[in-house]
Amino acid sequence: MNMEEAIELLKEKGYKTTGRRKDILKFFAEADGYRTAKELIAFIEQKQPAVSFDTIYRNLHLFHEMGILESTELDGEKHFQIACAHHHHHHFICRRCGKTKEIDVCPMQDINNLLPGCVIENHKFEIYGICPQCKTA
Repeated sequence: MNMEEAIELLKEKGYKTTGRRKDILKFFAEADGYRTAKELIAFIEQKQPAVSFDTIYRNLHLFHEMGILESTELDGEKHFQIACAHHHHHHFICRRCGKTKEIDVCPMQDINNLLPGCVIENHKFEIYGICPQCKTA
């Protein structure tokens, strides 16, 4: 999803596209991989030093619920990135820098065979490790 699509979705759902929301979307659109709320707050504080943590977290939750952002948990902390809506895939996530690499393989066919009669409603498959750039650093 790109920034324009996210703004259009907000408008369709009746939400205002405030400057702060645009700044949040810009931060994630320019990020390479998953980022934390703390990183977002540091970015926003460069423009608006009196940023409210509650406002940031409310918007992160809203964007996640609307499918604008996807999230994962690394070391007990939530990380977010712009949702990838173009096709079904999973991610390799670097535990040091948060960069992601798409993985087009999905283990669900094997899982479905192992769970006959079950109705699987959703799934998430992620691989965590160290990317080549962080490995050599």
